[in-house]
Amino acid sequence: MTDSKTWMCLICGWIYDEATGAPEHGVPPGTPWAEVPMNWTCPECGARKEDFEMVQI
Repeated sequence: MTDSKTWMCLICGWIYDEATGAPEHGVPPGTPWAEVPMNWTCPECGARKEDFEMVQI
């Protein structure tokens, strides 16, 4: 993966980085946001996937 992106929860600010994934929450490293399951929720506040926005870090 050459163009890793980061996504931020608009509710609590938790960051999802495609390069590192969220293995402790069922998303392996290198998983693009588009491949994160639709029913996945923010590990910090339980927000839905649509409550995330791509951000530059």
